Amino acid sequence: MRIEHAALYVFDPEGARDFFVRFFGGKANAGYHNKTTDFRSYFLSFDGGARLEIMTRPSLRASDPGALRTGYAHLAFSAGSRAQVDALTERLRQAGYPVLSGPRVTGDGYYESCVAGFEGHPIEITE
Repeated sequence: MRIEHAALYVFDPEGARDFFVRFFGGKANAGYHNKTTDFRSYFLSFDGGARLEIMTRPSLRASDPGALRTGYAHLAFSAGSRAQVDALTERLRQAGYPVLSGPRVTGDGYYESCVAGFEGHPIEITE
């Protein structure tokens, strides 16, 4: 069995789509809109077969993305090498996305950084 996709609620689905396309090489579909519920979504496909669904609806409420709580913690993307982790982290920093940690070697041996990505959602970048 494999995970087919993960889904992320956002206020601005077009902005989120553009973020994942620009920085992580996602390829987006044309989008979906349910006119009855006003639910909107995009599916983004990534190398290796992973997919991410970006969703929104009018009744969506804000939560504190930095709070420790059950549920979604972060999305992790493999950049391919330590140099690519460093480069992408710097590219995101230069674009105004706060770096939450790293790049660094973690206690369990990963080389990674964590960036507050689009709408503050944590994005982990690994080698």
